[in-house]
Amino acid sequence: MTRCSIVPPHVLAALARSAEAEPALVAARTLAIDASLRHSGRPVRTRPSAIPAAPSPEQGPLRTIHDAGGSEELPGAVVRSEGEPATEDLAADEAYDGLGLTWELWAREYGRDSLDGAGMPLVATVHYAQRYDNAFWDGAQMVFGDGDGEIFTRFTASLDVIGHELAHGVTEHTAALVYRGQSGALNEHVSDVFGVLVKQRHLGQSAEEADWLIGAELLTASVQGQALRSMAAPGTAYDDPRMGADPQPAHMDAYVRTSEDNGGVHINSGIPNKAFHLAATAIGGPAWQAPGLIWRDVLTGEIAPDCDFATFAALTVAAARARFGDGSTQAEAVAGAWQQVGVIAAEGGTPLVDETEGTEAGGALVRLTRSGGVAGLTRSRELSLGELPEPDALAFRSLIEGPQLPRLAAEESSRPDALCYGLWCERPELDVQLAESVLPQATRSLFERTLRREV
Repeated sequence: MTRCSIVPPHVLAALARSAEAEPALVAARTLAIDASLRHSGRPVRTRPSAIPAAPSPEQGPLRTIHDAGGSEELPGAVVRSEGEPATEDLAADEAYDGLGLTWELWAREYGRDSLDGAGMPLVATVHYAQRYDNAFWDGAQMVFGDGDGEIFTRFTASLDVIGHELAHGVTEHTAALVYRGQSGALNEHVSDVFGVLVKQRHLGQSAEEADWLIGAELLTASVQGQALRSMAAPGTAYDDPRMGADPQPAHMDAYVRTSEDNGGVHINSGIPNKAFHLAATAIGGPAWQAPGLIWRDVLTGEIAPDCDFATFAALTVAAARARFGDGSTQAEAVAGAWQQVGVIAAEGGTPLVDETEGTEAGGALVRLTRSGGVAGLTRSRELSLGELPEPDALAFRSLIEGPQLPRLAAEESSRPDALCYGLWCERPELDVQLAESVLPQATRSLFERTLRREV
């Protein structure tokens, strides 16, 4: 099961090590609950489900709010159902309203009826456990803790957190991004994107007016920080003696390699988060419109569950061109954003047009080889990127022009008996040997598709 929570484990672990006894105890208890839930085996439905062409005016959400009453039993007693008046419980009413506003973004702006595109009921439980410092999507419903009152307030107070967690449900029914490494960071990134878009749409804010913070309402006044994450400035959301410092990078040069948190899914999401912020502010106006539509198109399109950053970047550029036209403001803004965070070639680096030959870099000649292993067999293919489908050609171009492959090549030297890939390109110049073990699965899949392709 994929269980996604809003407070990253590294934050809770830091709190559990804190010298302040009460926050440390609460964080340790929250970590223990989270660990037990991860291994509970509750099934999750994943991929795929189609979206309707457009929502009808009669459609609406089907919400049910439960109250766990401080227990760890789910879903708890029903306290508010669809169409019923507000209760006297602030958390229950915030959850009810947040589910509705999230449904409205997906239905009214993106033509998707609920998380699965087919009217899936929206279920939430409030008052889960005792002073529980988290909120999560468990594959079937939302669950909210009340917080400890010293570090975190109630988790229903943040609309973008509700939108974030429910977006995990959309991802499960569409891209089904594997919750590990770069694909896991993209899973978190997509939820951050649509979480802030729920809030921005509700507040009527443009990209320039929005604060781009995730969970700003969760932290108490005693915390030295403003939110859990900042999409505008990853790495600056908090710096607190108990929580530690925000570890999110904003550029591939600072990409964090770690075995914790499923390979840093809550950490490295800062890189694509910054790219979306840059694209949205460059395009201007409401971010849930053009930028949100581009990201929606990718999420619900032909995207692999093990997609990596470079491939995702290429897909967003392709989606922007398909929707708004090659050379459009939107397409240029998206490409420029990924360049600025180092996922594709930085502006001023290798040109996208070969000025000496007058040909696009997208048509560059490349040679891809796979060698090694016990049998020592070698496969090789030489081809022009222009012969590949556009998403694959864009992914190759991003890899060739970006810093990822040389950095990965330096991580582990190839051995005679190890499986490795070689990639050579004359212009832009590249010649690397990469151990299979260091490559993201999406990159290996791209290489294998290319080696098998009939051209």
